[in-house]
Amino acid sequence: MGHMLSKFNVIGPLAASRLKKKKKKSREVHTFVFTSRVPLSRSVDDKNRMFVARSIAADHKDLIHDVSYDFHGRRMATCSSDQSIKVWDKGGNGEWTCTASWKTHSGSVWRVTWAHPEFGQVLASCSFDRTAIVWEEIVGESNDKQRGQSHWIKRTTLVDSRTSVTDVKFAPKHMGLMLTTCSADGVVRIYEAPDVMNLSQWSLQHEISSKLSCSCISWNPSSSRAHAPMIAVGSDDSNVTYGGKVQIYEYNEVTRKYAKAETLMTVADAVHDIAFAPNLGRSFHVLAIATKDVRIFKLVPLQKDSSSSAPTKFEVQVLAQFDSHNSQVWRVSWNITSTLLASSGDDGCVRLWKANYMDNWKCTGILKGDGSQVSGQPGALSGVLGSATAQSALNGATGR
Repeated sequence: MGHMLSKFNVIGPLAASRLKKKKKKSREVHTFVFTSRVPLSRSVDDKNRMFVARSIAADHKDLIHDVSYDFHGRRMATCSSDQSIKVWDKGGNGEWTCTASWKTHSGSVWRVTWAHPEFGQVLASCSFDRTAIVWEEIVGESNDKQRGQSHWIKRTTLVDSRTSVTDVKFAPKHMGLMLTTCSADGVVRIYEAPDVMNLSQWSLQHEISSKLSCSCISWNPSSSRAHAPMIAVGSDDSNVTYGGKVQIYEYNEVTRKYAKAETLMTVADAVHDIAFAPNLGRSFHVLAIATKDVRIFKLVPLQKDSSSSAPTKFEVQVLAQFDSHNSQVWRVSWNITSTLLASSGDDGCVRLWKANYMDNWKCTGILKGDGSQVSGQPGALSGVLGSATAQSALNGATGR
């Protein structure tokens, strides 16, 4: 059965959301462009919002599992159970054109992700075949038959996992060229390319063992020196004896290892996606989780001795919890300013969530799979956590 995917990215005045349609049309990709009819200097209300949908016949031969934008939002990569990756480029007319398509793995390709363009045009993919692969785009030289044409080559295959590799993410660029994978066997691996000019060489820097099967990972993008490198790991493990399907790991400068800093014990159901919000100078962290509903957590670091080898402790608050999808939620994605969150679920809709000045979150838009907006739906703009009673009821205990 197909699941809905959504991704959200801000490109100057534009924000784009893409998803994979369900069931019969699971081989199509839709892009949603959010813009406004008023200048950016003015506030934009619901009446001035406009969504433009474009349908792309991706021509994958099987289910599309993931869609990923590059940093600038003008390139897109898709991956599928047909074991292939396709790269799409956006033209000046807004149309997406497939510029590369190739077989990548010997099993279903679960995820694909772009490196920061500072490191070149680099992709990473992971698969059911227990591997992760790094790809680089090169342009043919003058003596090549394909001179002037670009093509993708395999730089390295990471084969440390003994089970399906379920997610792959590049670390924030300020950490250098680093790549993280997680596997169904509960191991998170962090690799580093010591020479960014030689992507065939990657060294395994860290192995983090979890007691739960791992389904997704997210790096904290904060580049502040006040925040140690941090990674969130989600689990879809069916073992009910282990509570807390989200674990937070933090790098310790003293031990030079990653240690578990927090477990979100209130998340007891399978986690399909997880995403740290862009930090933008905040002293705390915001984390969105896709499970049987949409949840937004606030992680406030507590003071600790800088020389201590113990991980940071956090005050964990639940900012919002929405079950408006009435089904499993498969993707959550922030815009670049962390003011909007997009989620998609088995109800076939993408929903947009926004907080007001009091930090109360509500749904500001619903898009169907064909790109049309849902209007007049009961509860479409509800789900606001306004009362202190509701807020305190959601703030559950955490464990380690």
